[in-house]
Amino acid sequence: MKDKIILILSGGMDSFTLLHHALDQAYHVDCITFDYGQRHIKEIECARLICKENNLKNLSIEIANVESIFAKSALTSNKIEMPHGSYQAESMQTTIVPNRNMLFISHAIAYAISQNIDRVWYGAHAGDHFIYPDCRPEFLSAMNAVAQTCHTLPISVEAPFLNFTKAEIIKKGIELGVDYSKTWTCYEGKELACGQCGSCNERLEAFALNNSIDPLLYKN
Repeated sequence: MKDKIILILSGGMDSFTLLHHALDQAYHVDCITFDYGQRHIKEIECARLICKENNLKNLSIEIANVESIFAKSALTSNKIEMPHGSYQAESMQTTIVPNRNMLFISHAIAYAISQNIDRVWYGAHAGDHFIYPDCRPEFLSAMNAVAQTCHTLPISVEAPFLNFTKAEIIKKGIELGVDYSKTWTCYEGKELACGQCGSCNERLEAFALNNSIDPLLYKN
């Protein structure tokens, strides 16, 4: 068996594919999932079920009292209309959750240290670089510099899909036999995926580029 890793598992398709990639590489994986007041809280239940089905340890963390910090994000506030369309659109700026990945990774590093595990994985990918600063290579590099010095146990923060497009992640998942019906992507977080938010659009486009049908149910 290879090294142990802590994997940040949201319940979405990127981290789910990353989990399958880790298991395929024979890593021992412990998962950590975050409740930060997101509207699409269904992803947390997906993460829980994924870990249960795969007999994996899943630490669920509620980041308390962050509503005021994240109040200007459409992902956490029902008072802000969820933008529809492409991630290239200027309106998608409202989907930024300030410093979210730094908070997640900081918690994951602390958890890794407590478990004597020296690697943390998260699912940043090339499609996120344009709009989300905490998914860019320079952010990962900076977090690694901190993780190497914040404790006597140096931690390596890694994003194996950093240079993958969403379509390439789906391609990888199809090769690994990933069941994407068990994931949640839609930012709206309602009973059915909306098919219109940036996250849904990116997901549907990625499946189309792979000549595959998305198994998730959509309202339209």
